Amino acid sequence: MKRSLLITFFSALLLCCACGPKDGEYTIHLFTTNDVHGRYFDSLYVEGAPVQGSLLAVSHYMDSLRTELGAGNVVLVDAGDCLQGDNAAYYFNYVDTVSRHLYARMAEYIGYDAVTVGNHDIETGHPVYDRMRRELSMPFLAGNALCTDAEGNVIMNADGTPKPYFQEYTIVRRHGLKVAIIGFTNPNMKNWLSEDIWHGMTFESLIPMVQEDVNRIAAKEHPHVVIVSVHSGTGPGDGSSYESQGLDLFKTLRGVDFLVCSHDHRPFIAQSDSICLINSGSHCRNLGHGVINLTVKDGKSVAKSVGAELIPVNRNLVDEAMRAEFAKDYEAVKEFTLTPVGNLKVELRTRDSYSGMSDYMNLIHTLSLWQSGADMSFAAPLTFNGTVHSGVLLYNDLFTIYPYENQLFAVKMTGKEIKDYLEFSYGTWINTIGGGKGADGHLLKIVDADDPRTGQSRWSFVNRSYNFDSAGGLNYSVDVTAPEGSRVRIDSFADGRAFSEDGEYTVAMTSYRANGGGGLMRAAGIAADELDSRVVARYPEIRNLLYDYLNEVKIIDPEVIGDSKVVGSWNFVPEKIAGPAMDRDMQLLFPHRR
Repeated sequence: MKRSLLITFFSALLLCCACGPKDGEYTIHLFTTNDVHGRYFDSLYVEGAPVQGSLLAVSHYMDSLRTELGAGNVVLVDAGDCLQGDNAAYYFNYVDTVSRHLYARMAEYIGYDAVTVGNHDIETGHPVYDRMRRELSMPFLAGNALCTDAEGNVIMNADGTPKPYFQEYTIVRRHGLKVAIIGFTNPNMKNWLSEDIWHGMTFESLIPMVQEDVNRIAAKEHPHVVIVSVHSGTGPGDGSSYESQGLDLFKTLRGVDFLVCSHDHRPFIAQSDSICLINSGSHCRNLGHGVINLTVKDGKSVAKSVGAELIPVNRNLVDEAMRAEFAKDYEAVKEFTLTPVGNLKVELRTRDSYSGMSDYMNLIHTLSLWQSGADMSFAAPLTFNGTVHSGVLLYNDLFTIYPYENQLFAVKMTGKEIKDYLEFSYGTWINTIGGGKGADGHLLKIVDADDPRTGQSRWSFVNRSYNFDSAGGLNYSVDVTAPEGSRVRIDSFADGRAFSEDGEYTVAMTSYRANGGGGLMRAAGIAADELDSRVVARYPEIRNLLYDYLNEVKIIDPEVIGDSKVVGSWNFVPEKIAGPAMDRDMQLLFPHRR
């Protein structure tokens, strides 16, 4: 939104804030984004890189929509995960910590009314999200993140309600109508992040808390429109997913007009006569759009109708005035991320990780073992189909290799737990083929369907590839003809030591995994309340460790990172069945691969 329009709009709001709505018909348009993941600019900073979804494109659409619909009829909400995942977010999280954060300035420029706290926003750490609380000009909402004392007890307000760490809700006015925006973050935070990141808080389940808070706030504020924004996935709607409670809420909430979901990166719309669920997906690919028509009599809403849709965002149409406004910020990020950090002898392709050992995964395993000195490591590809070309390696490339700010942990595990962990991982990744299944079946668990999480057209993975862990430091094989749970055969450690299911070993893994992310630790038989006691060492963020590693070795050599005495070896067997089946499936997933 242009500066003059914002000033005019908010000046008008000040004049009418104290006035209730006149009797008549009203239409309010809700627009939503979520899981932006640092996509502030439309360029990847490297010349010739493809245009991507961006806040610049969102701003273009919002300018057009406010002009078309009337600025006074529009509400704009983001449902979280704004502060992690791309270069610009990283730069203003950890490099330029003096300037007002770029996201705070961009969100103000675009005219957001509220932003919800996401789990990746919490993962940035207290200095970043506490700074965001101060610097955002709109509320940063998470009513279920409750303040705790040194003993972990929830701190209570004077009125007997729990004290939230972030703001619970906000009221915005449109033509005298009161619009309540109530925000909640993901309750599963403790299963992903170590306590030092979120100390001073605890996170409550959205059920029954959301309904209780809606009832309390409605009784106090008497809003005409109620919007609940949750950083929670849509989920199956059967109560089974703690991190994805969207459909559970949709089926049970009363007194709510719009439920905004997020987190799982799946665009989705659901609606009934009284409520709409909107999940716009991720990375600014879509705008969620909700419409509510109200009839007001004697200051009260006496009739409502709601509807919702997804609006695809053309990433090539951007707000050029906004680009100019933030050009200096872009150049600062670009200069930082184009700094040479080393050399790469071999092209790294994350997709190679799905078919067996790869240079990409060898690098991650080598790095983890180099830093931790652990007996072995677990790791998965975090970029679905990223490529880093050989030659000079730029800091920008480190975001392709490792896009998130996960720490490296070392964890105690028994040999049996390691085996069960790997069995579960490959169970999410491959099917049993050969024998009674036929050698022409799909080896990879893929479906002929688009995947909005990755932008993949046609064939895509059923499960999330960032949970496809392999092991470094072991010699083992995965039998594709064996039933699930009986596929992995571990022969020895990479250095020749015997492996025993009765032994106890140290395993390097991400903080996300060590805190239960992806369910692999649970599948290994390790209870959630036991996880913290298993951690024997914590290290800095893995991308920073990669930068330190490059400072020491200068060049990534496939012979070094692929040293079988360090990373070990693994493969799918029998090769005569696994090889052809894998080639067929990889061609379906990546038809243009070399």
